[in-house]
Amino acid sequence: MAMIPTFVKGVPDGSETGTFLALDLGGTNLRVCEVTLLGDKTFSLRQQKYKVSEALKTGEVTTLFDYLADSVDAFLTDTPSQGDDSHVPHADGDSSYVPLALTFSFPVEQSALDSGVLLTWTKGFSAKNAVGKDVVKLLQDAFDRKHIHVKCVALVNDTVGALLSRAYTSGGCILGAIFGTGTNGAYVEEVSKITKLNQNPTVAAGGEMIVNTEWGGFNNSRSALPTTPYDNKLDRESINPRFQAFEKFISGMYLGEIARNVILSLIDAAPKPLLFGGRSSALLNKQWGLDTAVLSEIEEAWEGLGRFSPPAQGSPEAQKEEKLWRIQGVLAHRLELPLPDISLADADIVRQVCNLIASRAARMSGTAVAAILVHTERARLWDNGEQSSAGLKDQGKRIGVGVDGSLVEFYPNFQTKLRASLRALVGPEVESRVDIGMAKDGSGAGAALCALVAQKQSQANHTNGAYGYDPEDIKVTPPTEVAYISSLSR
Repeated sequence: MAMIPTFVKGVPDGSETGTFLALDLGGTNLRVCEVTLLGDKTFSLRQQKYKVSEALKTGEVTTLFDYLADSVDAFLTDTPSQGDDSHVPHADGDSSYVPLALTFSFPVEQSALDSGVLLTWTKGFSAKNAVGKDVVKLLQDAFDRKHIHVKCVALVNDTVGALLSRAYTSGGCILGAIFGTGTNGAYVEEVSKITKLNQNPTVAAGGEMIVNTEWGGFNNSRSALPTTPYDNKLDRESINPRFQAFEKFISGMYLGEIARNVILSLIDAAPKPLLFGGRSSALLNKQWGLDTAVLSEIEEAWEGLGRFSPPAQGSPEAQKEEKLWRIQGVLAHRLELPLPDISLADADIVRQVCNLIASRAARMSGTAVAAILVHTERARLWDNGEQSSAGLKDQGKRIGVGVDGSLVEFYPNFQTKLRASLRALVGPEVESRVDIGMAKDGSGAGAALCALVAQKQSQANHTNGAYGYDPEDIKVTPPTEVAYISSLSR
């Protein structure tokens, strides 16, 4: 895995206070947030979205970053700050500034907390003269040109933001994980174990640092992962074949396509079709035609959740039949198939297919969490027997994990299955102490917390006589193409 040092040292505990800005650029819209940390594990947030036009995406990079700076300025001007006035810039030339963290959802090679070089544009962006440039410097130059008293103090990965956000609201966290359109994890590591830092000055200071694992790119050779012909077909036809192997078994971007491949193989089975009497639809015949949301709807219909509640009534046989009728309706609507072509047996087969695919994703997600616990010596692999916890870190204590993403938040039973996987791997005692909670707004609140960490680190550097890192001393091994592809898919 890429295992990228983030230069974020220190994790909040919920007692921090202050007002910070976050700028989130990742697609059609950019978002400016003001986050006020209230010091009691809560925060207030006000935000505004601004449209990023096609002309800005494809024009000169200075024009794009000038627009980002103008948007921040408009945000600060249009609505009075709700937070600590000591952070708000003054028009009389006062040198105070607002600290801002940039959540930048494009592939960057980060060499310091406030420095990262753009490797390539994705998501329809192609602004000229940007690749190879430090995006923090591009933004700061725009602020300076316009005499806006804002300082970009941190460049934030969304997974790191999830970790920091959960740490603040829950009083501590050692792992942040995304289980949504893509998947990734960031965890707290001892600096002495991060060999990629080489002779970087931060090594001498010791302590801990958050590491971005980019675990979506684990085992691209697929020598260990449970690959099927359906996975191989998805990978071969994807925009990034042979990359992001782990992500392609787990994330919401891919689960629907795996299901579509399985369903088509059952429709095309010979000498006799096993689904829908051998009939398909234009949607099923189209790559990416089946959204992962359909799998979620099928699970909801089976469990009697959401719009399908209350649960089915009557005998077990009657309940099953009612559930399959619901699934039959979902399939007719979402797969664009005539209702008479879908038998209840068909509905049951598709339900089992979707359940297997989602269950595998949840189990493998639990494996990723377990791997971090074992690696950081908070757990040992469990063999269903007696297990000693002697010598483990945080013995008997809560282990905080912050998660974000549509799968873990909305997919029925996903977190329950993830926990079952975790329990099977590290044992019930450790699993019972793992506190998995949703990270609130990692790209907003998490980014603001990163600005707070950056400010603290800067103060510590000045106190210790260190004034930042000399770029010549930073010899971080560049992230592999794994990191680039992971950012592209998320």
